[in-house]
Amino acid sequence: MQVAVLGGTGTLGLPVVRELAAQGHSVRVLTRTAPADPVPGTEHHPVDLATGAGLDAALEGVHTVVDAANHAGLRSERVLVEGVRALLAAERRARVSHHVEISIVGCDQVPFAYYRAKTAQERVVTQGPVPWTLLRATQFHYLIDRILAAAAKLRVAPHTGILFQPVDVTVVAARLAAAAETGPSGRLPDVGGPIVQTLTELAEVRRRTLGQSLLPLPVPPLGRVVRRLRDAALCLDNDGETVSFDYAEWLRRRCELPGI
Repeated sequence: MQVAVLGGTGTLGLPVVRELAAQGHSVRVLTRTAPADPVPGTEHHPVDLATGAGLDAALEGVHTVVDAANHAGLRSERVLVEGVRALLAAERRARVSHHVEISIVGCDQVPFAYYRAKTAQERVVTQGPVPWTLLRATQFHYLIDRILAAAAKLRVAPHTGILFQPVDVTVVAARLAAAAETGPSGRLPDVGGPIVQTLTELAEVRRRTLGQSLLPLPVPPLGRVVRRLRDAALCLDNDGETVSFDYAEWLRRRCELPGI
């Protein structure tokens, strides 16, 4: 099957590409710049989701599109919402049979611009012209680690009751690859990691694992966003499925990699 992976060099997109290629699919990587170390057997097509440039040529003959692109900056709505609207229009012109979308558990519960954009993106996909599958996942371990690493550079560790349920990105990638094979399935069960922890607890895991000496930095429970995060808005409810391993295990495995 010919599959195009938008954002196929990113944190999620790259393991999706690897999974699909390992299963024997013909995979096109759709990004603005070519990958420095392409997955064997894949081909790159330059596209710009913000402008729509390159989409028609990249989607010619494609059966399924997996959208693993992300943009959390100032242009998040332009890329995630308007960009995906343009992508779906191009898919329709190319007669693509299936669109697979990734989203975030609880994105419709948190009044933050990025999450609002993801919620709007979901509406564009589910009301769009191409048969679809949508999977929501909790935050990836990589994101939690970036937050804590940024704080550690300042020699502090956040002290807050904000709750996360981080999940391993490779498990989510495998779910998306399986969804691409299965065909349009609508909204899939949400997935998340096995443990809900406060950011304080996650920071302590990282501090102990890396042997760091950090000062606790209290985060005041001010604002609707923080209050919603303290109420576990970004964690699974009773209908979600827990998968993979926790942040402590992810960090242990990462520390075992050469050069880490």
